[in-house]
Amino acid sequence: MIELRNIHKSFEGREVLKGINAEFQDGKTNLIIGQSGSGKTVLIKNIVGLLTPDEGEVLYDGRDFVKMTTRERVMVRREMGMLFQSAALFDSMTVLENVMFPLDMFSDMNRLEREKRACFCLERVNLKGAEFKMPGEISGGMQKRAAIARAIALNPKYLFCDEPNSGLDPKTSLVIDDLIHSITEEYDMTTIINTHDMNSVMAIGEHIIYIYDGNLEWTGTKDEIMTSTNERLNSFIFASDLFRKVKEANM
Repeated sequence: MIELRNIHKSFEGREVLKGINAEFQDGKTNLIIGQSGSGKTVLIKNIVGLLTPDEGEVLYDGRDFVKMTTRERVMVRREMGMLFQSAALFDSMTVLENVMFPLDMFSDMNRLEREKRACFCLERVNLKGAEFKMPGEISGGMQKRAAIARAIALNPKYLFCDEPNSGLDPKTSLVIDDLIHSITEEYDMTTIINTHDMNSVMAIGEHIIYIYDGNLEWTGTKDEIMTSTNERLNSFIFASDLFRKVKEANM
């Protein structure tokens, strides 16, 4: 389990995170939602170590990531998989080479074993046959799936996704959501997704935290959102007519 205790972060005197306390559940899709500028991106960067909190603890199964030595952090990072907003594939590498990259960096496998593992991951995300294509030769949705394959190559314990549906059409977004959710269940990972996509919230939001102005405003499930009395959350979630009608139908 990942637990945050009293996380504070400021930039040039402006406090962005104001004492966040939160838990992210094992084997679940945990979503961080909030308006632009609410602090959700800064929060996930503090969780993975791209930023260091000014105050507080980031606990991985009771281990405080903030206080770890460089060597200890490297060991924890080997348990992480990352899916970036832009997919972030290397243009000069084939799809297969992209998926093999973390295996080349961190595993003790020989080349044949690394290739076999990479091919397995590509097949798992339905990209068999795309191994020797370059990223520029495949669609945006396929690039995201390749990035997911790379993220799970080391069989991580924790999977972090930053706006995984950014730039995708609604149909492809559903495919990516379903894939992330099924992989989370299959590998019993702790998955944390930073998103503003309300379709994702209602489809795969098993555990949701809502950030407002640097504070943890609300925690619950996608079902509990439908009956929430938190005015700020309701204003954010039900800004569109579609979700407002869904809520009214469930009242």
